[in-house]
Amino acid sequence: MTPFFVQIKCDLGKSYQVANALAEAEIASEIYSTAGDYDLLVKFYVDANTDIGHFVNEKVQVIPGIKDTHTIITFKAFR
Repeated sequence: MTPFFVQIKCDLGKSYQVANALAEAEIASEIYSTAGDYDLLVKFYVDANTDIGHFVNEKVQVIPGIKDTHTIITFKAFR
């Protein structure tokens, strides 16, 4: 499985609605509210052969209330 993160900027007043929609869709591993330029930080896992760009475009950005996204692809987890 390939992990990656997406920072999500929501329409004003829609952060909880977007977080709940992501949780209900059961596509996210973890969902965090954040302070700063983005409202949510979401961790996803996809199969190694899944195109992350298509996944974000077709599964994440279609959720109502999402204004902008910033995808962070990771390479290695350190312990």
